[in-house]
Amino acid sequence: MAEKFDAIILGMGPGGEVVAGRLLGAGKKVAVVERELLGGECAYWACIPSKTLLRPPEVKSEATRAFGTGTPELELKEIFDYRDYIIRNLDDSGEKESYEEMGATVVRGEGRLAGPGRVEVNGETFEADHVVVATGSASNILPIEGLEDVTVWTNREATTTREVPERAVIIGGGPNGIETSQWLSRLGSRVTLVQSSDTLIDREDPRVSEIILPILEEEGIDVRVGRRVEKARKENGSAVVTLDDGEEIETDVLVTVAGRTPRVEGIGLESVGIEVDEKGLSVDDHCRVAGGPSGLWAVGDVTGVLLFTHVAQYQGKIVAANILGGDRGADYRGVPRVVFSDPEIAATGLTEEEARNEGIDVASIDLELPRALARPVTYEKEPRGNLGLVVDRNERVIVGAWAVAPLAGEWIHQACLAVRTRMSVDTLLDSVFQFPTFSQAYLEALEKMDL
Repeated sequence: MAEKFDAIILGMGPGGEVVAGRLLGAGKKVAVVERELLGGECAYWACIPSKTLLRPPEVKSEATRAFGTGTPELELKEIFDYRDYIIRNLDDSGEKESYEEMGATVVRGEGRLAGPGRVEVNGETFEADHVVVATGSASNILPIEGLEDVTVWTNREATTTREVPERAVIIGGGPNGIETSQWLSRLGSRVTLVQSSDTLIDREDPRVSEIILPILEEEGIDVRVGRRVEKARKENGSAVVTLDDGEEIETDVLVTVAGRTPRVEGIGLESVGIEVDEKGLSVDDHCRVAGGPSGLWAVGDVTGVLLFTHVAQYQGKIVAANILGGDRGADYRGVPRVVFSDPEIAATGLTEEEARNEGIDVASIDLELPRALARPVTYEKEPRGNLGLVVDRNERVIVGAWAVAPLAGEWIHQACLAVRTRMSVDTLLDSVFQFPTFSQAYLEALEKMDL
């Protein structure tokens, strides 16, 4: 007879971990199933190692841009040693022990749904009142002829490398592509960044690309927008990639970070009457799987809803609350979107185009921070930074914001809160902002807008 649990969590990335922690804390009997490492992609191969690798060269750049400072040296071995320490040397034995001490049953292996309330792992079946699918996402496989003949890195190989390639071609100009191109370049690689659309980070306002692209080029990154890699081949010990305009570029490694796809294949969805959809596992506002049996939930990238760690964690809180008898719904207004480049890129809510498409009477502004604030000139020589706001004139609320500026990932949260709560711009206009800070940009921008 199959062992029975209150909940089984299929996948232990950030979302699954939040569900597990809260249910265990409430005294529930929980089984967690993980095919790789407890903590998932973010902890070992994505957010955490990438931000760790970005920081040392960022400090060097900050010192260069500041005044009256020397320029620190980068010690690659120490950087990689610390990165390895932060990702626990890809060893989750401590995490396993911690979960077991909390009372969880940790099951290693490729889990799949085996009917309502049932999960099969390694030929063994487990039962539960609630099953939470948190299987994450996988790097997109690009249709490039000859890809199998050259050295290819996904984010995993890039964030765990201990060698900096002399040359790298990075495919994908979204957040991962921008971050990877910058830290690899700053650590000594000659980088070419190839983006198929005409703008970098094309999810955001076109001005974001206009601002960040020349900054990357000034650092020596060769940026190609509106181009695709069509072919790759090995030649004289190097890789040669061919772009769609016929240009050929020699490289040592091809880094593919052009998006991710929810991991819905092979997880047994057919056993609960759900068709596989590469866009993700559809959920309602309580994170219940749409069309699924009672007690089937999903969180994180597998849902296809804003593939961010912080969204997975938020959904995990929603599911845990509802399993514990609550009635909590998800609200995705005001979610931050941050690229940890230098300067940082941050955004929330609607772009100006999205707002106009929704029929909103839009007022917008692109504020140059060095012209409007004192903080940029105290922060660095040749100060830089822009803030964009999108305001609904009729409702007098901020519906979107973006920034390309130092520390933007920190002070974007004021805009996130304003978007989420539909805070009146009059409240913001009557607020007192600390001087001198980048946050003062919100007040300066609103005062200059035609509202």
